[in-house]
Amino acid sequence: MTEAAQSSDLAQRVEALERENRKLQKINRVLIERVEVSATTRTDPYAAFEHSVVLAEQVRERTAALNVALGDIKTSNIALSQAKLEAEVAHQRLIDGIESISDAFVLFDSERRIVLYNSKFASVWVGTGVSIHEGLGIQDIRRLADQHGLIEEEFRGDEADNSVYYRLKNDRWFQVSERPTLDGGLVILYTDITELKQNETARRERALADKSRVLQNTVDNLSQGVVLINSEGCLEVWNQRFLELSGLNEAALNEQPLFEDLSAGCELILLTPFSRHQHQSGTIELEQSLPNGQVIEIRSHPIQEGGFVNTYTDITERHQYAETLRESEQWIRLITDHVPALIAYVGEDLCFQFTNKVYEDWYGWSREALTGKSIAMIHGKEQFVKLKPYTERALSGESVTFEIEEQDPQGGPRYMLKAYVPNLDAEGRAVGFFVLIRDITERRKTAYALQEAYQTMEQRVVERTSELTQLNDQLRQEITERKQVEAQLLEASKHAEQANLSKTKFLAAVSHDLLQPLNAARLFTSALQEKPAVQGERHLIDSVGSSLDDVESLLSTLVDISKLDAGVIEPDVTVFPVSSLLNNIANEFQQVAGSEQLTLRYVPSRAVICSDSQLLARILRNFLTNAIRYTDAGTVLLGCRRKGDRLMIEVWDTGLGIPEDKLGDIFLEFKRLQGSPAVNDKGLGLGLAIVDKISRILGHQISVSSMPGKGSMFSVAVPLARADQLPEKTKEAHPLTADNQLEGMSVWLIDNDPAICRGMRMLLEGWGCRVEAVQGTSQLMALLAKSPAPSLLIADYHLDNDENGLEAAIDFNRRLERAVPVIMITANYTNELKQVVREQGYLLMNKPVKPMKLKMTLNHLLDR
Repeated sequence: MTEAAQSSDLAQRVEALERENRKLQKINRVLIERVEVSATTRTDPYAAFEHSVVLAEQVRERTAALNVALGDIKTSNIALSQAKLEAEVAHQRLIDGIESISDAFVLFDSERRIVLYNSKFASVWVGTGVSIHEGLGIQDIRRLADQHGLIEEEFRGDEADNSVYYRLKNDRWFQVSERPTLDGGLVILYTDITELKQNETARRERALADKSRVLQNTVDNLSQGVVLINSEGCLEVWNQRFLELSGLNEAALNEQPLFEDLSAGCELILLTPFSRHQHQSGTIELEQSLPNGQVIEIRSHPIQEGGFVNTYTDITERHQYAETLRESEQWIRLITDHVPALIAYVGEDLCFQFTNKVYEDWYGWSREALTGKSIAMIHGKEQFVKLKPYTERALSGESVTFEIEEQDPQGGPRYMLKAYVPNLDAEGRAVGFFVLIRDITERRKTAYALQEAYQTMEQRVVERTSELTQLNDQLRQEITERKQVEAQLLEASKHAEQANLSKTKFLAAVSHDLLQPLNAARLFTSALQEKPAVQGERHLIDSVGSSLDDVESLLSTLVDISKLDAGVIEPDVTVFPVSSLLNNIANEFQQVAGSEQLTLRYVPSRAVICSDSQLLARILRNFLTNAIRYTDAGTVLLGCRRKGDRLMIEVWDTGLGIPEDKLGDIFLEFKRLQGSPAVNDKGLGLGLAIVDKISRILGHQISVSSMPGKGSMFSVAVPLARADQLPEKTKEAHPLTADNQLEGMSVWLIDNDPAICRGMRMLLEGWGCRVEAVQGTSQLMALLAKSPAPSLLIADYHLDNDENGLEAAIDFNRRLERAVPVIMITANYTNELKQVVREQGYLLMNKPVKPMKLKMTLNHLLDR
């Protein structure tokens, strides 16, 4: 029970005791008066004595009862005093409690008059001249607030929030909450939310400032010139592009002048939504040609709240392109108008977009009447029902040819041969189709005439049936003989295929023997090129080197084609950083491009890919070789870009370009385009054929686009991988350096070919190396027993007596406290060998060895 309830109960008990006390006092007075009256009226002594005894007994009883009642009254008075004290304490606690409330508190009784309030409520009225006191009605409070202008603003919350919000004239905000009491009264709390409102206002202002800053940053990064004019006609927002196009000074715009006042100092037309029609409310636009040749598209967009936004777009290039398209269209129309066939183009909405003059004259429609009209509207719904199946097949990507009967302008029957050829976009989706129509009425009439003639010839056929029967017997004999010949041809064809496959496998298998002497010649030539020579000798050495380059290129190309045809090449797919491949290729071809007076630009990439690095390198080297070969002057670009889950590795050039109708031929074997730039170019036209075969093995898509006279772009799409999929030994790739750090380095060579040993020794000694060459494993171990270990070991894979350089290198490193780097040189392209060499941590180079690549590899190993 609360203190207020206890106080009320005590007050009721005290009141009941006071009523009982008054009642007893009244009874006592009545008894005393009766005794006095009886004593005066009765004269009988005995009766008086008897009566006095009775009265005395009654007085004694009443006195005892009165004493009891007085005792109860005294007890009740003590309880009442205690209750009053408790009530006062409870009341004081109630006052202290409401005073401790941070909100303004006011309590109304059931008649809505003030019973109790705290000082916070009284402080609300400070300065208004209003005195708040108990007994004041709630309506009086509202009236006083209105009279003294205390409330500046009032609004209610939503359905979920029943509170009322007030803003006072001193800018303080209060949230008013009402709660009814058990006795029908009302408690009202006034919560001061001024700080909350201020924080909310500040937060909104910050959000507005952030939005304004984002808007300005967005506008500044637009390629269009943008300017915003408020409802008063003043500039509020603009970007740097607008200043560049208009030539206006930013300092002058910061003063927010009227938009119309800027026209005097601006070449641009300062368009507004009311420039043409005073009451026009939609977007208007126009194009303006500036004296410097620029063409600007100007648009004015009205804003509902007042003002408008203008955009200024430089469409010079688009305008020139449109002019070029119009000229191209004129040429196309000039050509197609003189073609006797009916030609048209229909979009995927089945509306005409182009027709030639023959088409228009045939159907009797003008060009303006045909363009944009649907087939159903031009040919009629009945004819469209017949054409619809063919249009659906064409829009599904199928070329359709069919015959159909139509009526000429005079109503006569005409037979037309129509062809619908789909127009496919880059994704292979049909976006329309070309219509080619020929009048075959005369041909059909001839066919009908032939049919009639055939019917008249039936009798003659019957007559000659007997003669044909004899001829049939002869034909059966000839058929039997032809079947025997066909069987012989099939057998010969099988033998030819077997021979071709054997040839291909043989050429792929003997690649080591073919490349071995070429590798020796390359080493000797490179060693001679490293030595100083007189001018005449230098010319001869360079000529021999160039000839070896040609032989090496042709032989490598033929061997690659043979291996690809024989199916002996299998991809060795690994995860590696693309930079480890592209850095080396770019460094290699920058020197090649420089020798051709070209610039090779390379854009590095940090992507991680999944492919066969050697096969992918062959694709990119063919791309770059073709780009340099067919570019007379300019730039070749090597770079990457991401496209979904693929990395597009692209090679761009500024060369001759490829006609669109020849794009499919360039990947054919021994196919070269007309107009090859170099007379002495000895290519076989197999580079892109090899690219096509390798891409099929790897499952990488090859793309090509070209513009004759401007250049070409070749790309290969390689699957992307994650960095966490890289092998632990894989490190970030660095480009190989050509700086000579080989002076004094000890290099041992093991190779079973004495010519290669001599050539390699001459080449390495020319670079400053100390070289020891052996021809077998036993000689290598004998050399190790009497000499300190070298800095590096170069081993040929194929040795004599069923030995191989890989096992020799492994055995060699086992005997050393610290293993030396090993370079394996081989003509073996199998994945098994690649995997074993990679597991040992050795480097693998394929024959014929390129000296510059070998030198960069040796320097790279020293860096490590």
